[in-house]
Amino acid sequence: MGGSSVTSWWRNKITRMVETMKKHNILVVGGGVGGMSAAIALRKIGADVELIDIDPQWRVYGAGITITGPTLRAFKAIGVYDEISEVAYVGEGIRVCDTQGNLIRDLPTPIPAEAGVCGSGGIMRPALHKILSRHVLEAGVKVRLGVTVDALIQDDSGVDISFSDGTYGHYDLVIGADGVFSRMRSLIFPNAPKPEYTGQSAWRMVAKRPPQIHCRHYFLGGPVKVGVTPVSDDEMYLFLLERTPQIFRKDEELKDGLANLLEGYGGILAELRGNINDQSQIVFRPLEAFVLPAPWHVGRVMLIGDAAHPTTPQLASGAGIAVEDALVIAEELQVERPMAATLEAFTLRREARCRLVVSSSIEIGRLEQARAPVDQQTAIVEKALAKLAEPI
Repeated sequence: MGGSSVTSWWRNKITRMVETMKKHNILVVGGGVGGMSAAIALRKIGADVELIDIDPQWRVYGAGITITGPTLRAFKAIGVYDEISEVAYVGEGIRVCDTQGNLIRDLPTPIPAEAGVCGSGGIMRPALHKILSRHVLEAGVKVRLGVTVDALIQDDSGVDISFSDGTYGHYDLVIGADGVFSRMRSLIFPNAPKPEYTGQSAWRMVAKRPPQIHCRHYFLGGPVKVGVTPVSDDEMYLFLLERTPQIFRKDEELKDGLANLLEGYGGILAELRGNINDQSQIVFRPLEAFVLPAPWHVGRVMLIGDAAHPTTPQLASGAGIAVEDALVIAEELQVERPMAATLEAFTLRREARCRLVVSSSIEIGRLEQARAPVDQQTAIVEKALAKLAEPI
């Protein structure tokens, strides 16, 4: 090797080492579960992290959220599992019942014993937001609210960001964690598919948890899919998936609408229906999804969570794979190599796993709308949960 070649080789090696060894300056766009998890995980590896969210109050919407074993494992990895288990429900299994509440079978929720977590759970969204946001602030993340990204320009040295409040910033890496209607996705993939309505809408209602609800329940075989998930010692939430062309309902329609859909269901569901009143906390939203081909990055701007792989809730894994995304990018950033190789490694580890969640969830939703036999629906759930129990 000639002298000039040797010099060039060492110059390139030193450049790569400096890029890897320096403290990364990272912007996270979006203060939901995925964005907050990314901020926490990145601070753990010593990165300087700034997190922005468009909501000036940094609010959280919705009722409860179901948590799978792999999701709990991911929460443990970022250091919040113990706090979650104190205020949430954690347990094992899914009880599958008919429309009258009679047992059909119990589905396992497997997770390796060495993970040190339960196989299933549920938590109120505000409770989860409170835990994660406190960890974000305690980790020293710079949080700015009521701000979004207006424009970006990038080159090999990093990304220049113009913010909506007139300020600017320069970052080594920008992570878009801003949800299914991601602004960051539209900036780096202007021709990406748009979220499409799947034909199903989800109803959710918070209710008191009776003693007999000791795990997650599905009630299958009727005109709609219904389930309940414990979220604490004394609360649970009901979810109902309805096939409907209607994607919007007024607040005043929710009480009677949910009661009408539960007509004919027995057991605990009949009790819940009878207790619906003007104070009931009911949320209605359409289910939207699409497939965004990988890779989920352009240059030094990458997407995680619903911004990259939006999914419907049939596997209760959307939040979980967002947290896993956060853990994986933090792990890959610790390997000595250029940023481009890091983001390629992230894609290699994440694409198939996230695609499994999206495709399985969409297929379960299709079967639900077709009122397919119960065993066909649960077979996909069981197979997918077993696969997701594998290490990330």
